[in-house]
Amino acid sequence: MNTETSNQLAGELAGRVAIVTGAARNIGRAIVLGLARAGAYVVINARSSAEEAAAVAREVEGLGGKALVHLADVGDPAGAQGLIDAAVQRFGRIDLLVNNAAIRRETPFAELSWQEWREVCSVILDGAFLCSRAALPHLRKSGAGAIVNIGGMSAYAGSADRAHVIAAKAGIGGLTRALAHDLGPDGITVNCVSPGLIDTVRGHATGGTPAHHAARKTLLGRRGEAGEIAAVVKFLCGPGARYITGQTLHANGGAYLC
Repeated sequence: MNTETSNQLAGELAGRVAIVTGAARNIGRAIVLGLARAGAYVVINARSSAEEAAAVAREVEGLGGKALVHLADVGDPAGAQGLIDAAVQRFGRIDLLVNNAAIRRETPFAELSWQEWREVCSVILDGAFLCSRAALPHLRKSGAGAIVNIGGMSAYAGSADRAHVIAAKAGIGGLTRALAHDLGPDGITVNCVSPGLIDTVRGHATGGTPAHHAARKTLLGRRGEAGEIAAVVKFLCGPGARYITGQTLHANGGAYLC
């Protein structure tokens, strides 16, 4: 084990190394902070949001943890491999992989170009495949390896103007179940967290607040917080979830009942 782990925060994930893709803001940021508070070293991935990713790393360091920022397009094979290599070079191991990177645009199907379809599917679905494949040799050595994929409620409930996002997120659910079969013999758990109606800050690139949010209400009378999704992810990464694999955990306040 890397000697740097001697100064790790005490917690259920102490000594573990986690990679979180798409981690510069919102749910990704909350996942990073949740894992760091539980004692994990964290690798913060973003495609281009260098300043925001660096700010998240400073938050981790403020907690007494260790963080590495690595910019990469996880939908590109070289980018995904470079992310894994950077994590191993810095921390010596990989135990946890959270595939969170996504583009969540809303575009009417009649206006949806092949280029936009491929960009969204590349980041969400190809990225999860590429990062999981590149991390596999290291997860096998972990002894408690875990992959958590971040899905989405619209993959189950459907929504207008999101064919590319929904197709990719539905693929994430299928990939989760397939990998649970393939990687179970290696002691690696693979699960999916499906958030719904979460308060996040969305920029112009993602089209702002999704229109389908306005058409749905939760049974709890409020929207969720990013930290509540992070808590589910932390559980699935921890020692209490070692007998859970191939599952999708829905965290949507009852907006969609499965």
